[in-house]
Amino acid sequence: MSELLPVPTVGVICLRDDQVLLIKRGTAPRLGQWSLPGGRLERGETTRAGALRELAEETGVEAVLLGLVDVVDGLFTSRTTGETTRHYLMIDYAARWVAGDPVAGDDAAEARFFTLAEALAAVEWDVTRAVIEQTFERFGG
Repeated sequence: MSELLPVPTVGVICLRDDQVLLIKRGTAPRLGQWSLPGGRLERGETTRAGALRELAEETGVEAVLLGLVDVVDGLFTSRTTGETTRHYLMIDYAARWVAGDPVAGDDAAEARFFTLAEALAAVEWDVTRAVIEQTFERFGG
């Protein structure tokens, strides 16, 4: 087996009043699932710049970052062998919406704001639900 290095990624928990912005994933992993806007860092890019770039590319929304929420591991395994095939190191930032109506772009199939209850019901991955809850607790909604 070749060495599997973690890939650094950024995600944004973008709040507008009492709502949070989610995207429906248009690509793997988690194709078709509601998630946070985000993606891989580009060479020479800071995590903060990457977070705002990914937010704009996937949703057309502008925001100001409020702070770091958490850093989590995304380990994805093969359905046939159970072997870990992808390892993402996800750096999640809270943000406050500034401008723009959500429009799906880049690898997002849909983008829209949800109430906290709607978001927690729509998101399938417990890690994503946890960072959304942490954001509402720390930064309000």
